[in-house]
Amino acid sequence: MGRRRGIMSEGFKEELAKELGFYDTVQKEGWGGITARDAGNMVKRAVEIAQQSLLKNQ
Repeated sequence: MGRRRGIMSEGFKEELAKELGFYDTVQKEGWGGITARDAGNMVKRAVEIAQQSLLKNQ
């Protein structure tokens, strides 16, 4: 099975990384340099933002 393309835009991921405090790691090492915990926190925050957006638009 091939690798799936990311759903989040690069800009949005960078925004989240800045908000969560590990953007410097992304700049130095790329996305492969972040911890699994940081990646999980990034997804969790993206879901929170999506939920807030859905609630706003109801």
